[in-house]
Amino acid sequence: MEGFDKEKVVECIFNPDVSVILAELENGGKEQSYLAEKAGVSEDEIKTRLAYLAECGLVKIESSVYSVDTEKLAKIMEGDENYENVMDGLTKLDSYLN
Repeated sequence: MEGFDKEKVVECIFNPDVSVILAELENGGKEQSYLAEKAGVSEDEIKTRLAYLAECGLVKIESSVYSVDTEKLAKIMEGDENYENVMDGLTKLDSYLN
């Protein structure tokens, strides 16, 4: 994930529109059509919402199957240097929900 804006990555992860999709990927890869149906959006919208995370390698796309690189996600969530950004992301998520 060298060269990517870590703050932007955290913002993407905690964006409510993206986090719903990532939650579906928690237990393994899913077809783009399945994700679109669950999120209530088009398949193109799934691709758009996950574009930055795919660009930085956090989300993998093979054919039309999306999955999450759990090792990279864990590094982002556990990294000391990102702790403040994660907390800011959680605060932003909380403000969206309330």
